Amino acid sequence: DGHSLLLASTVPVCEAYDPAFAYEMATIVEQGLRRMYADGEDIFYYVTLYNENYPQPPMPEGSADGILRGLYRLSPAPDGKTHQATVMFSGIAHTAARQARKELADHYDVGAELWSATSYKKLREEALSVERWNRLHPGEQPRTPLVTELLATAPGPVVAVTDHMKAVPDQVARWVPHRFTPLGTDGFGRSDTREALRRFFETDGPHVTVAVLSALAAEGVVPAETVQDAIARYGIDADV
Repeated sequence: DGHSLLLASTVPVCEAYDPAFAYEMATIVEQGLRRMYADGEDIFYYVTLYNENYPQPPMPEGSADGILRGLYRLSPAPDGKTHQATVMFSGIAHTAARQARKELADHYDVGAELWSATSYKKLREEALSVERWNRLHPGEQPRTPLVTELLATAPGPVVAVTDHMKAVPDQVARWVPHRFTPLGTDGFGRSDTREALRRFFETDGPHVTVAVLSALAAEGVVPAETVQDAIARYGIDADV
């Protein structure tokens, strides 16, 4: 359901998460049980759970706080690459992000960091709170939204891929301190497999790869011919 997380963002007492890995889910559920049942907070959780099989990585050290706040860096960019970029993902879209990371490194001399965005809702609410504080405290040192602070250290343009609507990652677009491109499942699907569905919605690994190269080309880092090469390499029809 591509719009469910967007709808969840309209409910103030809803804690909405889109975890990609088992350790993210465990961290979120543990906090939810504590806050709702031990602490008695008047909130509820909306957490997506996918039924696709894929290997579960170990939990990176020190990532629990980022999981709960909505964003953390999963892995640095591969070493030795001329160009740099950042790919954010949530939920099952990590498969496309990881595939794109490999393709960019193997074929286009681009090293991409991977960031897991477990909750765009949390990031947006925190950023709005920071903006309000800054607006009402004009004589004090301005605060920085978490998403801005974290991604300030991330390289190059940022591509965010999700199995939900583009409007979900777009919730934080104006606080991302880099060129920002969201990829999502807007519209109606006309596909018989998940692979075909993601190709149709342009959220698969090849489209993430092209989106990163396109953003780099827009910044003058790589030539337009590099983007054209990727479009041809992955058999993408640019005129449908």
